[in-house]
Order: sequence, then structure tokens, then C-alpha cells
Amino acid sequence: MEFPLRKIKSFVRRGGRQSLSQSRALTELWPQYGLDCAESPIDLNTVFENPAPIVLEIGFGNGVHLLNMAIANPDKNYIGIEVYRSGIGSLLVATDKAQIKNLKVFCADAVDVLQHCIPDHSLSKVYILFPDPWPKLRHHKRRLIQKDFVDLLSKKLAHGGHCHCATDWQNYAEQMMEVFSAHTAFKNAYGSHQYAPSEVRSIETKFEQRGQRLGHSIWDLVFESVLLTSAFLI
Repeated sequence: MEFPLRKIKSFVRRGGRQSLSQSRALTELWPQYGLDCAESPIDLNTVFENPAPIVLEIGFGNGVHLLNMAIANPDKNYIGIEVYRSGIGSLLVATDKAQIKNLKVFCADAVDVLQHCIPDHSLSKVYILFPDPWPKLRHHKRRLIQKDFVDLLSKKLAHGGHCHCATDWQNYAEQMMEVFSAHTAFKNAYGSHQYAPSEVRSIETKFEQRGQRLGHSIWDLVFESVLLTSAFLI
């Protein structure tokens, strides 16, 4: 199945100010840790030194969550996708300092990466933590979690793989729950229309900390990829 390119972006590129170390990292460390978006799927066996389950984080911000997962789980390989170069630079600096071998990064639109670069059924888990909520009603069409995007995720996750989303905007949490619950390729890992318990994530992100400072509640959703029957594949 081919998925058309998403015409409405779920993000706005902002220039942002990069520190000297971030700029240097983007130049000097990219060949070691960076992945370039191409028109064909990457060979994961050559990207990482050791074959292992692949975990993807979409929109990793400054990379604290992604880096700590990679450090804590050397038996897994991690790929991050981000469009903001300052955050990527920070992650590259920290990754190089810790001499992490199981982490690679894309600087690209997640839709493009999933469509063109990630092999089908190759991901064991996908994290989408605190994506831009686009709170105004007229901007809801820009939200990342839409049916067409979940269709794409279902193609890339292995059977039994998980997608973990989190947000501090109740309306977006309700939309996520509705979209995933209606999809035949996913089932809620915690029961029909149930949010995941707060302890499901042990590492806080920058956006989660900001939401907590603002007094926002946090909603986590975990959905498992299920094997479709032949009736759904026709």
C-alpha cells in the first residue's frame, strides 16, 4: 500500500539559535550518528553494529528521553526523528560524550522518514511524546495523530509492537484515543479506551516538565500492533 505525502505539516520549522557546540556537532558528528532521508528503505543491519529490536522516537526535542533509553537498554537500537536542529545538536553532543553505539538520528519530517526510509514491520516500539497539540480548533488538522498517519504506523510496526503516545492536552488525548481505538490494526494495551498508568514512563521529557509547571495533567496511551486477518488485507 502506498501512502501519499502529507500536505499539511504537523510542525512549523523555526530557525532557533544554536550554540557553538550544537553547530559543531551537526557538522562533525552527523556522519557518525546521522541518517539521511532517501527514497528507499535503509538497511538496518548495516546502520547498527549489532542486530537488535528497533525503537523509534518521533519528535525527541532535546533528546533526553531518547538518550537515556539508549543508555539503559544496550540490547536495543534506537532511532530518533526531529526537525529542530538545536535539539539534534544537543543530542549529538551528549551521545558522543556517552559513546553511545545504539542510537541514530534523522533530521526530517517523520512522515517522509516512515514512508521512504523505514522498512515495513521493522519497529518494535514507537514513542510519540508530547507532540505539538495545535490547541486551536482551526489548527487541529495539523495534529500528527490522524488516521492516515496511524495507517502508516501500522505498516511499520512489527506484529506485537507498541506505539506509546503522551500529551498534556486533554482534547488531544481524546482524539488520540478515538483514532487508535477505531483502527483495526491496533488494540489498547490496557483495555478498551483506557489510558496507561502514570508509571508507564520512567523518564520525563522537557515538554512533560513544562506541562507539569503549568499544572497540566498527563495522558499516556499505549496501543499494540495486531495481526490483521485476510479479510482486512483484501
